[in-house]
Amino acid sequence: MQFCYRVFLIIILNLFISCSMGADYDVIIRNGTIYDGSGSSPFVGDIAIKSDSIAEVGTINNKHGKKEIDASGLAVAPGFINMLSWATESLIEDGRSQSDIRQGVTLEVFGEGWSMGPLNDEMKKTIIEQQGDIKYDIKWTTLSEYLTYLVDKGISPNIASFIGATTVRIYVIGYENRAPDPEELKQMCSLVEEAMKEGALGVGSALIYAPGFYAKTDELVALARTVAKYDGMYISHIRSEGDHLLEAIDEFITIARESGARAEIYHLKAAGKYNWHKLDEVIKKIETVRSEGVPVTADMYTYTAGATSLDAVIPPWVHEGGTKALVERLKVPSIRDRVKKEMSLPSDEWENLYYAAGSPDNILLVGFKIDSLKPLTGKTLGEVSKMRGKSPEETAMDLVIENEGGIDAVYFMMSEENVKRQISLPWVSFCSDAASIATEGVFLKSNPHPRAYGSFSRLLGKYVREEQIIPLKEAIRKLTSLPAKNLKIKRRGLLLPGYFADIVIFDPARVADHATYDKPHQYSTGVIHVFVNGKQVLKNGKHTGAKPGRFVHGPGWKM
Repeated sequence: MQFCYRVFLIIILNLFISCSMGADYDVIIRNGTIYDGSGSSPFVGDIAIKSDSIAEVGTINNKHGKKEIDASGLAVAPGFINMLSWATESLIEDGRSQSDIRQGVTLEVFGEGWSMGPLNDEMKKTIIEQQGDIKYDIKWTTLSEYLTYLVDKGISPNIASFIGATTVRIYVIGYENRAPDPEELKQMCSLVEEAMKEGALGVGSALIYAPGFYAKTDELVALARTVAKYDGMYISHIRSEGDHLLEAIDEFITIARESGARAEIYHLKAAGKYNWHKLDEVIKKIETVRSEGVPVTADMYTYTAGATSLDAVIPPWVHEGGTKALVERLKVPSIRDRVKKEMSLPSDEWENLYYAAGSPDNILLVGFKIDSLKPLTGKTLGEVSKMRGKSPEETAMDLVIENEGGIDAVYFMMSEENVKRQISLPWVSFCSDAASIATEGVFLKSNPHPRAYGSFSRLLGKYVREEQIIPLKEAIRKLTSLPAKNLKIKRRGLLLPGYFADIVIFDPARVADHATYDKPHQYSTGVIHVFVNGKQVLKNGKHTGAKPGRFVHGPGWKM
């Protein structure tokens, strides 16, 4: 009895001493295989987190944390950066960012042509009218106000954004197919400049979609020159990824040269089987300008199918004036006849995704906003056209009319060999080109491209572990420090003291994607723990509910 009493006193005394001294750090991650993000060889060691930052990296002895994690046998890396995210609305619905957090993504980057600001009253009205399953009020006007709104609402990942070239075009001249006059271009540049001062990363264009399609090269140079003053980036869904891919690359390089802006190509690809061979020349062009000192990079997703709206199969001239005008034109027999003909032929005038897909059976319909059309989710355009007894071209037009605008669609257009080739390029980072969603609630009303659930884990599982296209240390560099450096964001992308504690801990032997085109709502597995700004948002593969995400500002922002 006396012995037990002494043991009890010793335990109490130790607890008292421990509490009085306090923990050295908030968290210590011990014995992990550390990939610091630089591309250097990994090493086994420890990482200490204090508040929102990394305090120490190496062997940490004689110190303890309030929380300690044994990462033996696991990889420890900086949080992954999604270079093209469409989580702009999904984070309003659900700030947990489940599909991306479970892959280790800690920074979502928005702004492919369209950004969530600046918005005028007419733009706000149009957005509300065209909302699909996710409904929300618009409580902001500028891009920075939107990003601040998300953070205040509560989100798990960090967020950043380009200002959309299409957005500023709509703000100033609407959906007209014309060049801005000098005063209008000055106003567009002023909007871009204001966004840069408020933290935008640069300006993003999307040149196959109307009204972004209507912008000429000189307009884009002017916008890119504006962001260059603030060391921002010009990033672009280039004018063609198929029949005129090489010409589009030349335009992109011209914009980079003439503006002086760092420049990146969104989701690099050669679309359409008859264009697959062009990737060699694309790589040659890019590496030539890089060798000349022009800072050009690219990003990609790890699939052979892309995804966009079904109305992208309709020529841009039909889109002038916006969605309502598009729908009304598609009801006119003479216009329908012309559209049907143009859809079925290659074109020097526009990016014909219907032709590039090669077959209506290669166009998968995955998301409708009108409830009566939702039973068609998961069917191909070819299947629906047979059901309705009409040609695929007529069916596509009818569906756009009935849905009152865009329908989410997946297009099978790329080569697996090209995907592997691009993964191996040292100047290519990665993206999902998708929302960050969940296997519950409103998200189940449509089928996303599987890249929403698997783009990053697919890289680490299929292409790194199984096919050994690149080593793990290089994949992590391309997921972390490479995009951070390209974006010129501070204190992220590396595991170094003083950097923000965005950290992913995963099992390289088990990380895998599970989402398929038939059954896309499946989380990836193998990511064990995720920290964002020092707070744990994923613990043992389960979301903690924490929402410590922040607005990550671009290089032009001044505190």
